[in-house]
Amino acid sequence: MNDKHKYHDIINLPHYISKTRPHMPLIDRAAQFSSFAALSGHKEAIKETERITDEMLELSEDTKKILSEKLTKLKNCINEYPEIEITYFVPDTKKAGGSYNTIIGKIKKYDEYNRVLILDNNTVIHFDYIYNVLIEN
Repeated sequence: MNDKHKYHDIINLPHYISKTRPHMPLIDRAAQFSSFAALSGHKEAIKETERITDEMLELSEDTKKILSEKLTKLKNCINEYPEIEITYFVPDTKKAGGSYNTIIGKIKKYDEYNRVLILDNNTVIHFDYIYNVLIEN
């Protein structure tokens, strides 16, 4: 048989149409050949592993004492709504460590029972995570 006429018996036949299955639109046919991510989420997992977190610093006894005095001063003048600059640790929810944030705001609530400060923008800061407080006069 000659290669030129290999399909001569079927070349002019009409396109087959199934009696049991509906015709597939061209857009769906194209989707069959689109790219496939066998490891979905892998790129995001690698990015998360590469993300660097800080360790929470252990405060010295002197620093803890100074911080305690600042918080007591803050508690005593809370009715004056002083503006403060506070640096605090935010634990990471996905891995060990976290980051240090500094925020400027006014104290909305000083909650000794739950050991938290609540700022006017509703940021909640636990006493144990406070690194430094500057009280504006």
